[in-house]
Amino acid sequence: MKAAALTTIFLISISFSYSQTKDSLVAPWWVEKFKLTAGLFVPINNTKVQVSANGSAAGTDIDFQKDLGFDASQLTFLVNFQWRISRRSRLNLSYYDMNRKATHTLQKDITFKDQTYHINSSVNTYFNTAIYQFSYGYAFIEKPTYEVGVLIGAHTIGTKAGISLNGGGTGINTDNNFGFTAPLPDLGVWGGYAFTNRFAVNLNFDYLSLTINNINGRLIAYDILFSYKLIRQLDISLGYSGLNFSVKTSKNNVSGDFRWGYNGPTIGATFSFGERSWKH
Repeated sequence: MKAAALTTIFLISISFSYSQTKDSLVAPWWVEKFKLTAGLFVPINNTKVQVSANGSAAGTDIDFQKDLGFDASQLTFLVNFQWRISRRSRLNLSYYDMNRKATHTLQKDITFKDQTYHINSSVNTYFNTAIYQFSYGYAFIEKPTYEVGVLIGAHTIGTKAGISLNGGGTGINTDNNFGFTAPLPDLGVWGGYAFTNRFAVNLNFDYLSLTINNINGRLIAYDILFSYKLIRQLDISLGYSGLNFSVKTSKNNVSGDFRWGYNGPTIGATFSFGERSWKH
């Protein structure tokens, strides 16, 4: 299935590369050689984790918001860099991280790995995630006011969750944790439309489900972004972004099931630079 998808993308790219018109040298106003974006993100999180040690009782399916007192939303930052190799081709690199923690009195017994934390215990918990996203995109439809393309890339997700008794306790690990780093390849589509010579909307959608070695993962990601050009090299944007993934993995006789997603608004500013080989 993966090979067929990659072949389809390649054939689409080749077929449309020979269908150039005079329009193809005229790009929508947001298409620049290099673009660097920085902004703020307010995700609303939904986090569920189950971690079990082989030979021990099954770990509890933990809802970090309901069971551990995590705040659903948190302010974080994001960074994105885009290089337009040509009018049609682009490379994209994004990074953002979320470090969350809480202290909470348990309302039920919770088993994490080979440790059980009992009701009314006060526990310290954390859930840290860093996400790197890289993709190559090709615009198979391009006009002066809009473009549509396909992409292939990967989200590399590093996640670590941990729990410990507040103040410590006899026979309890001070930091009982489990984590993983997983590259999750994805395929997607993207496009943009210019309402005016200053105002535009851009959309991205990514999806893939596969198994690599001891990691089984599924990922769905999307972005919708409204941009406004303030001056020649500076745009401001307001958008809505989401990512939902499910990863099952095992290592060192411990298995983990992570289901995490976020959806929320973004605000950012983009600085453009570099000499273009096309015109607006």
